Amino acid sequence: MNNPLLSFDDLPLFDRIAPGHVAPAVDQLLAQANAALETVTAAGFPARWNDIACVLDVSTERLGRAWGAVSHLNSVADTPELRAAYNESLPKITEFFTRLGADERLYAKYKAIDTATLNAEQRQAHRNAMRNFVLGGAELAGADRARFAAIQERQAELSQKFSENALDATDAFAYHADASELEGVPDDVQQAARAAAKAEGKDGYKLTLKMPCYLPVMQFARRSDLRERLYRAYVTRASDQADAASRKFDNSTLITEMLALRLEEARLLGYRNFGELSVVPKMAESPQQVISFLRDLAVRARPFAEQDLADLREFASRQLGLPDPQAWDWPYVSEKLKEARYAFSEQEVKPYFPAPKVLAGLFKIVETLFDVNIRNDTAPVWHPSVEFYRLERDGKLVGQFYLDPSARHGKRGGAWMDDVRARWLRPDTQQLQTPVAHLVCNFAEGMDGKPALLTHDDVTTLFHEFGHGLHHLLSQVNERDVSGISGVEWDAVELPSQFMENFCWEWDVLRHMTAHVDTGAPLPRELFDKMLAAKNFQSGMQTLRQIEFSLFDMLLHTAHDPALDLMPLLAQVRAEVAVLQPPDWSRTAHTFSHIFAGGYAAGYYSYKWAEVLSADAYAAFEETVGQDGLPNAETGRKYRQAILEAGGSRPAIESFKAFRGREPALDALLRHQGMAERK
Repeated sequence: MNNPLLSFDDLPLFDRIAPGHVAPAVDQLLAQANAALETVTAAGFPARWNDIACVLDVSTERLGRAWGAVSHLNSVADTPELRAAYNESLPKITEFFTRLGADERLYAKYKAIDTATLNAEQRQAHRNAMRNFVLGGAELAGADRARFAAIQERQAELSQKFSENALDATDAFAYHADASELEGVPDDVQQAARAAAKAEGKDGYKLTLKMPCYLPVMQFARRSDLRERLYRAYVTRASDQADAASRKFDNSTLITEMLALRLEEARLLGYRNFGELSVVPKMAESPQQVISFLRDLAVRARPFAEQDLADLREFASRQLGLPDPQAWDWPYVSEKLKEARYAFSEQEVKPYFPAPKVLAGLFKIVETLFDVNIRNDTAPVWHPSVEFYRLERDGKLVGQFYLDPSARHGKRGGAWMDDVRARWLRPDTQQLQTPVAHLVCNFAEGMDGKPALLTHDDVTTLFHEFGHGLHHLLSQVNERDVSGISGVEWDAVELPSQFMENFCWEWDVLRHMTAHVDTGAPLPRELFDKMLAAKNFQSGMQTLRQIEFSLFDMLLHTAHDPALDLMPLLAQVRAEVAVLQPPDWSRTAHTFSHIFAGGYAAGYYSYKWAEVLSADAYAAFEETVGQDGLPNAETGRKYRQAILEAGGSRPAIESFKAFRGREPALDALLRHQGMAERK
């Protein structure tokens, strides 16, 4: 067993996987999976759930786990060699799973299964499988079937290239500033920029478009010309508006082709547009329902957003001498207004959130609410900064997770959770396989021997991704395809993640995860009260910003001709819902990885949709909070059992109603965001 990608005894051997292992492992596992497919679709093979699973699911799960390890490394440890190996095998993987999902013999075998012999979890998995066969082209024939398969393969290639261009365009930018340009920029950011320049043998300070550098420069740098330089580079990444050296990463033609292929795919399957196809496996019933939901929320938020903007303009003119702020000035103006209004700065808060202390506080609330213990564990990892943990209950292993917290070169931006393997009562061994997850963030690294310091937004991001992780790890479902996050409707999958964010605003939770990096003193209550007062600062503008993304995404996939430039549509959406208009040369859609490389096409609305669910779910904790100010453990148990443990084994609305006893309501979301006073 020389190829680490072919080892399935335990955890992935991330420290041993090399680009040269990818193709041989993929080819071998594909051959095994194809053989398994031929076995179960043979005329004499029984149409029984467990018989099929024992042969086919076991084989495809091994293939999925190996390819998942390669895909993960491609996201967090990109190298030219690994990228080439990944791209060489991607078409083979895409072709197999496309063919598997459209195999009429397998479809017929599933149709022949007697569902009366299945348990509740298996019946839900079977219903999903039957739906997915149709959406996967199993009822297509002849030229349509061949074209559908070609579309899937090409879309996978385009999505990967889009992601590569976004990463390369981000990594390609660097501006070496001198000290005089960095007035106002926080010391820790300056130190990191100085260290980055020094590591390359250069003087000055290396500024990049990675979020731990870009965002604080935009918020705090007093030099408007410096902010403009970084802003222009950031919003023109991977577009025709980038500087000449970076224009090779332009995603324009990829976007056009992707949109055309999605429309063609939808029409092959009998839908008028991709939006209609996208909502079939989701909670939302139609694109129009989504569009109406977004527009209704926009109307409710707009008065608050208009007041937010009026306050900014008045403050910029009166206090900062900026009568006509430009796009690159708004983050700076916002930060200054927040400091003036609430008498605190994000940088004042940051020293109280050393990463190890935050993590300990997060673990404490999870252990208290969900009746688990979190322990350090060991596993092969892909980078020295990666940590590994295990969850136990009553001394028994529940699940494990990797935490990769730091931004670095070759690592995709943003934060995400992904599964390594699912909880599964394996049909081949009858042994229970425990779940394993990836939790990935992009925080700044620690400097001068001190731990990494997190902003409160970073803390919220960590809680968000951990919420996804809990959904995967605490599942009590034994059927792989509906265990954890699998089988959960896309517009409900953000419920557990957004739910966890609420704890970042509870004093009795937050105070346990703070300790000043120099003195060890906890976050002062006075400072927390200022943070809480500022919690809904610009919530109107922020809500409209998310609605802008969501409405643009849905209209792009329902009412847009892919042959046309998408910028007029984006301008139309902004004219309808936004209160701030960016420059004409802004091209943020060209790095909108959620919808072009992340599975959220015609689904970005899921964040706002699930926010209604998560706010209402959290209201149950507010209603039962104890005298000590801590969340009620009994409510935590009920939430764990109704939402987290159920995974995808039933429709999300049933899980929600099992917890709340009723349909979700919008009131809690508007109240949490300070927009409940008027409509």
